[in-house]
Amino acid sequence: MFPTRPLRRTAAGATPHMYSSAGVAVVALSAGLALTGCSTGGGDDGTLNILIDNSEATGQLMQALVDAYTEANPDVEIELELRPGGSEGDNIVKTRLQTGDMPDLFFYNSGSLLQALAPDQTLVDLAGESYMDVVTDTFKDGVSAGDALYGVPVGHAVGGGVLYDLAAYEELGLEVPTTWDEFMANNQAILDAGGRAPVIQTYGTESAWTSQLFVLADNYNVLAAEPDWAEAYTANEKHFADTPAAAAGFEHLQEVAEAGYLNEDFASLTYNEGLAALAAGEGVHYPMLTTALTEIEATDPDALDGIGFFALPGTDAANAGLTTWLPGALYLPQSTEDQGAAKDFLAFVASTEGCDAQTAGASVIGPYFIEGCTVPEDVPPAVAQLQSYFDSGLTAPALEFLSPVKGPALEQITVEVGSGIRTAADAASLYDEDVKKQAQQLGLEGW
Repeated sequence: MFPTRPLRRTAAGATPHMYSSAGVAVVALSAGLALTGCSTGGGDDGTLNILIDNSEATGQLMQALVDAYTEANPDVEIELELRPGGSEGDNIVKTRLQTGDMPDLFFYNSGSLLQALAPDQTLVDLAGESYMDVVTDTFKDGVSAGDALYGVPVGHAVGGGVLYDLAAYEELGLEVPTTWDEFMANNQAILDAGGRAPVIQTYGTESAWTSQLFVLADNYNVLAAEPDWAEAYTANEKHFADTPAAAAGFEHLQEVAEAGYLNEDFASLTYNEGLAALAAGEGVHYPMLTTALTEIEATDPDALDGIGFFALPGTDAANAGLTTWLPGALYLPQSTEDQGAAKDFLAFVASTEGCDAQTAGASVIGPYFIEGCTVPEDVPPAVAQLQSYFDSGLTAPALEFLSPVKGPALEQITVEVGSGIRTAADAASLYDEDVKKQAQQLGLEGW
């Protein structure tokens, strides 16, 4: 999802460059190679092999880490093997783990996709490693199974909430809302002033996923009201329809639509057009992930200084916190014979030096999940506001990092609610039915 252009630089002359350094060799990986086999771990000869996806964002981060590590360890050569993204890449990862053909380390998602890898059978438990002590608890929740910990974070935190027009807030004298009622009052003030849409929604072609933010970004508030929500939901003991705090996300979507706060072209507007509308001041609020900041920077970098961010408000102003999406992680397969070399690299990644390497070589869109790591002072306002939630300790992972249960039809359901086709109550019940098949496929107890 991340474009190639960095938001801010802190190292003079630092520029991203894909997979090219004296200490790095690259092996492009196709699905056919994965099935027929290619070189696995090679720590014995001073070579460390790492499988990563072929996205630009992952490439920048891993390139920066490898460059810094090999500079400090010139006797180590690191080979990066590239795999496709999406479902094809998921299948490659699963196949190579099952056949014992995985390189020394591999980069992959945290959360529900990790659980689908049967980590207790395929990955090395890192809970006893000293470098895991500095990984934040929020991230550990997304790479754990029972008492076992499996991954070291690579990349930055992503916030789920509301991007907003700073100039509009200043012009209208609005304060950042800490409750849903305050948010709705701000929307009404914007509507009354005229000239701008209070809330941007984008249900156009291939953008329906954006309709989920009112539900997914509300998980911090759900957990604040129902601390056992993720466990009970996974066990089929609590559901969206019978848990008021969980159903609130669907209700919020219905409320903003019925109040007339949406842009008139919400049904056809696309994600990129929605970002452009926010940057141009045509709409004031856009419920969105902070990854969108890199999209804005790539097309209109000057607009970043005019955009802020706040977490989706709940009901308790004193506990106004953030739902965060976790980055991917590096994992150590059980098939790796020389684990010492791989663990040494993991220790570097889980250090302030590792964070500094990433800051110098890639986009800075949020804080790190490593204690002691900081972001530059000259980040855009939205990134600074995102950081404040982490500084205050007011964060919780999105549900998909706490539970493997997520239905495939959520975005279609939320589009219907936001379009006035389905009520929030009906949507919550329908989504509870939608998740059953996946839960049963995963073999979860209670389903």
